[in-house]
Amino acid sequence: MAVHDDCMLKFMELKAKRTHRFIVYKIEEEQKQVIVEKLGEPAQSYEDFTASLPADECRYAVYDFDFVTEENVQKSKIFFIAWSPDTSKVRNKMIYASSKDSFKRELDGIQVELQATDPTEMGLDVIRSRAC
Repeated sequence: MAVHDDCMLKFMELKAKRTHRFIVYKIEEEQKQVIVEKLGEPAQSYEDFTASLPADECRYAVYDFDFVTEENVQKSKIFFIAWSPDTSKVRNKMIYASSKDSFKRELDGIQVELQATDPTEMGLDVIRSRAC
């Protein structure tokens, strides 16, 4: 599976410049490549991010999560989320599952990986607990 140059470019912007809160990636089956589907503005919330994921199709996503540690230190972690809802087609799930590792390797700087098949598996409480 090829990866469009824009995927890495936007990821570097999120990581280095923090110009995006999140990125949703989609596999374009006809062109056999991963493309950027949606970019989240820095002010957008986690709820905006989860609302941008389709209910019945797989996606890859990266989310820049800001949090404060118990020592009152401001930090952030970059999450890679493999969204594979139970309601998506089997073929769709297989394509995303088989391409995940090679795509993730292209994104240098991922700190936490999460696999989710329904919204509860990637709730804000799950993100918080995995960040600390």
